[in-house]
Amino acid sequence: MSDAIIIEGVTKTFGEKTAVDGLDLRVGQGAMYGFIGPNGAGKTTTIRMVMSIIFPDSGRLSVLGKASAVESKDRIGYLPEERGVYRKMRVGSFLSYMGRLKGLDGGAALNKRIHDWLERVGLEAEIKKKCEELSKGMQQKVQFISCVLHEPELLILDEPFSGLDPVNMRLMRDLFMEQHERGATIIFSTHVMHQAEQLCDHIVMIDHGQKMLDDSLDAIRDRYTPRELLVEARDSGHDLSVLRSIEGVGDISSLNGATVVAIRNGDDPSDVIARIASSVAVRRIEIKRPTLEDVFVDVAVGGSERSAAEIREELRGASGVDLRQEGLS
Repeated sequence: MSDAIIIEGVTKTFGEKTAVDGLDLRVGQGAMYGFIGPNGAGKTTTIRMVMSIIFPDSGRLSVLGKASAVESKDRIGYLPEERGVYRKMRVGSFLSYMGRLKGLDGGAALNKRIHDWLERVGLEAEIKKKCEELSKGMQQKVQFISCVLHEPELLILDEPFSGLDPVNMRLMRDLFMEQHERGATIIFSTHVMHQAEQLCDHIVMIDHGQKMLDDSLDAIRDRYTPRELLVEARDSGHDLSVLRSIEGVGDISSLNGATVVAIRNGDDPSDVIARIASSVAVRRIEIKRPTLEDVFVDVAVGGSERSAAEIREELRGASGVDLRQEGLS
């Protein structure tokens, strides 16, 4: 399989800040890549260099076999982090204009394509409204249509779910997957890691401008063996501190009414489960699979002087939610 994007030794600085530091990356054609990491990690800077919006200080990029995205612009769809439509233009006129910019012929065929897309996202009645008359969520859907109207080979989505309600998030997720099934290469950038986990088959973790992990989701699952258990006592008032005395049990914490039990290195999870079940009356005991946040924290701790708690706080500060609830399942 050939590569849709090749990045070799790319570095980008802004004054004294290094936003991207010696990045190497290859994105295979037809793949669905998730760029994950906290805000400020370097994801958007990398995407802007791929799109030739800004240029690296050093290193080399190739996009769809060309030295620059400019040479492949009609084969690329890009949804930037900063949303933007031509606010004074009417929805139909805006989409027609964007389609023609991407090489589509005007006329009945383009108009039908626009009508079909607007119907799919529930905006067919808004076609004659000015873009500024739409809600932010509606504008975002219109901008997405403008990215895929020409059926691009490469689709780059930077924080595409930002500002959407759960119903529209699900709709957009289905549309992204449809584009992937059509054969498009997709780069999906997000700081909300469970979104990447739901969509992507390959994960790239970026932290402080450096690539920390670059592997398939299946390989990540295989590599990070579950080392935690979820334990729920049969009696809700039961003191589970007794678990600390059981062989193989490490740290104990709470999560959504259950007790999280860390398994000491070298101990087999099935053996620890058996010891807990024979010592405590439990309603539920199960292996807690690591989340992408857990994996990110584990990798980032090894590459920095920050503690696991500090890294989790960075991620939570970016997303405003506790991502540990989403498992690698």
